[in-house]
Amino acid sequence: MRISVDVGGTFTDVVTLDPASGDLRLEKVETVPHNPASGVLEGFRKAEVSFEEIDYFVHGTTLGLNALLTRTGAQVAIVTTKGFRDVYELGRTDRDSMYDFKYRKPESLVPRHRRLEVSERLDYQGNVLTPFDREEAVKLAQQLREEGVPSVVVCFLHSYINPNHELEMEKVLLEEYPDVSVTLSHRLTREYREYERTSTAVIDAYIKPIMRTYLDRLDSELQEEGYQGQFLLTRSGGGAMTAKAAKEEPVHSVMSGPAGGAIGAAYLSELTGYPNLITLDMGGTSLDTTMVVDGQIAIENEALVESLPISTPMIDIRTIGSGGGSISWIDDGGALQVGPKSAGADPGPACYGKGGVNATFTDAALTLGYLDDQNFLGGAMTIDPNLSRNAIKKLSDRLNLSIEQAAAGIVRISEAKITGAIREISVERGYHPKDFALLGFGGGGGLVSCNVAREIGIPTVIIPPGAGNFSAWGMMMVDVVYDFAQTFVTGLVNADVNEITMLYGNLEDNGRESLGRDGFTSKDCKFIRWAEMRYAGQEHTVKIEIPGDDITPAHISEIAANFGDAHETQYGHQTTDPVEIVTLRVRAIGVLAKPRIAKLEAGKGDGLAARKVSRSVYQSPLNGNIEYEVYDRFKLLAGDEVAGPAIIEEPSHTTILHEGDVLTVGEYGELTIAIYNDRGGIA
Repeated sequence: MRISVDVGGTFTDVVTLDPASGDLRLEKVETVPHNPASGVLEGFRKAEVSFEEIDYFVHGTTLGLNALLTRTGAQVAIVTTKGFRDVYELGRTDRDSMYDFKYRKPESLVPRHRRLEVSERLDYQGNVLTPFDREEAVKLAQQLREEGVPSVVVCFLHSYINPNHELEMEKVLLEEYPDVSVTLSHRLTREYREYERTSTAVIDAYIKPIMRTYLDRLDSELQEEGYQGQFLLTRSGGGAMTAKAAKEEPVHSVMSGPAGGAIGAAYLSELTGYPNLITLDMGGTSLDTTMVVDGQIAIENEALVESLPISTPMIDIRTIGSGGGSISWIDDGGALQVGPKSAGADPGPACYGKGGVNATFTDAALTLGYLDDQNFLGGAMTIDPNLSRNAIKKLSDRLNLSIEQAAAGIVRISEAKITGAIREISVERGYHPKDFALLGFGGGGGLVSCNVAREIGIPTVIIPPGAGNFSAWGMMMVDVVYDFAQTFVTGLVNADVNEITMLYGNLEDNGRESLGRDGFTSKDCKFIRWAEMRYAGQEHTVKIEIPGDDITPAHISEIAANFGDAHETQYGHQTTDPVEIVTLRVRAIGVLAKPRIAKLEAGKGDGLAARKVSRSVYQSPLNGNIEYEVYDRFKLLAGDEVAGPAIIEEPSHTTILHEGDVLTVGEYGELTIAIYNDRGGIA
């Protein structure tokens, strides 16, 4: 058996899967914010599977991210090259809001008095200019021990070329201060740009103690219950890593939570024959969206989290505060707003009856008639529509609207925000939404997907099996992944192909070694090569896949052509300027056996056996209420069709089809919806 657990801000999603039969079980338990491990263990118990029966446990968590967002990580000190202690605070001169006179730089995670210097210096080729001063390093380590700083970053200039001085500093620290947690920058990224490398290492060190404590505690409690299987954590860049690796380099887990949905989307893309997908993952606290292009997850090698750069591969996810628990409010100009603040798991939306008094998206959806108050979470949780109406009335009275009009406004504003986020990751990257299908999941994804697709021009919506738990479902499809990179700046035309082949070979050897420690043999390992490339004089780069065999001069023209095409897709043009390679990258993949996904039996095509009742849903002041037919998703069979207006219910998810939309059930249980566009029928 396999089990995956995704700890969200409101609910913890649990999926158990029998790899042989494909039988799937979905559960939700409420997240315990002050003790997320208890939600994980409760999920195991609710799945009613013996701990001894489970072979794989895959976990997604936002614990590290939350520590970063709330600034509740560990105290960190930086040890750097003499004269460079302020690199971390100075950062870069560019900023997102050039004309924002109220702009403030993000607060540094490391105050100046904990940024320390050691005499040492390398040149850009890694040659020693100033030897490492061990005596000075010993005094510094003793100072850190006396101050009790629990986590230390070592980031020396040009250590990505020659890490010897960083390794010497680590040795001194552990000799003088054995209990300290040490992060060496070159172990996280072998790339130039010391500010980004320092920031990446600081974030790793900042969350390392809290992640180690959490994972040690969870691992111990699982073993006490009899679990002896493999414990994996999803990686920010896709794939998974062992819990042991996550404790050593937790920076790779910062976006662990949302990664499961993207991994599942890529797998479903192959399964259903839709190579291009845009995901819409609407949870209780936030909404995440990313892309799958030609079956591959969109991955960025640099990202900003809270305006702090991280130079490790991360799935290109846009997150906005537009979840089911997002709070509605009226701004100083008298306009209705939704989010980014959330009611979270406690007290939650007003309808939960836990003391919440603010109107949320969930309250609005319940008021409109999208949700069944008698069958929320399959009847496992009671919600009160009167509490929702009372909360919304406080807003509607101020807006001179009816309660239903205000509720419709809350939903429309949320849909508009989601549409903007999707445009940001697609249109602004040179992709046209009409070339994609929209994959809607998370607790609220099915409530908004059809209208969002209609607004942005996406012709097809897909609601996957287990949509309410899809991020946890996606975690079932992981492979173990390691990423390696090496800065290597060279002109493409005159590049030394033998040296490039050698460097890729070295990176792949590192991958084999890492995967070997995790128990993978060579037959279970595969490698993907990329190069970060640019036109001479540019700052930004474009990532190009590189052939996996020895690089020959014949490959150079092919690589140049692929770069030009990718540059035109992303930026709208090509030039005749010389092309440069900047960074070589390798992804090492330890392939895990994928579970069998069960197929549905064929239905009669009309879906009548799944029809339950009808429900009145508010539309607008002009159209009033319209009856929507309600269907039980678990009774829909492959080939069944349902025409909107309709509501498709399952215990942890509800899908809304509006008038003109047509749903067809696929062989794996996915719901494929052709979107009606009033400018020309089905889009």
